[in-house]
Amino acid sequence: MKRRTFVQTLIAAGIVTFTASEGQAARQQPSIRFLRPPGSLSESDFISRCIRCGKCGEVCPNRCIQYFDLQNGVSSMDTPFIIPREQACILCMKCGEICPSGAIQPFEREMNAIIDNVKMGKARVDTNLCLSYQGKTCGVCYRACPLQDVAIKTGMLEQPHVLEACVGCGLCERSCIQIPQAIRIIPNHDRAIV
Repeated sequence: MKRRTFVQTLIAAGIVTFTASEGQAARQQPSIRFLRPPGSLSESDFISRCIRCGKCGEVCPNRCIQYFDLQNGVSSMDTPFIIPREQACILCMKCGEICPSGAIQPFEREMNAIIDNVKMGKARVDTNLCLSYQGKTCGVCYRACPLQDVAIKTGMLEQPHVLEACVGCGLCERSCIQIPQAIRIIPNHDRAIV
């Protein structure tokens, strides 16, 4: 009986050590580049208010909302996130309407409300990768943007220029035909694990 208890204790200690080392590794490694849903509170407030109910992902018509496992640390587990290259946000604002905790704030699906309240990130163009900066006309990112001439405009050969009103929805990154993509969303949150 004592031997069985010893083995069970040893296994439990191993699991706890493995889980703790995995959490430590997640803290030391840079987090994946992710966005929070539109209208989300600041990262620390979002983590503390989100009740991990999954309703935002259920209501999302574009199915862009995913949920963290342990890859971003224990404090982020089961919280919603978006990887724009995989599936970007279409700014439907349904996630804010259904969020019961206020972690994602509700507001109208109207251009000024979106510009004032959505702070997912900001697009950044890598001119070394962008076809339009290499002498070939592209403009795919501009045409994908729901806030054309407000968040992004084009110049000669449809060279994209990101403007201050960019909300970081990721549709430009998702649509970029370059591999790796020439335009990326830089998240507007602190990705440090608390």
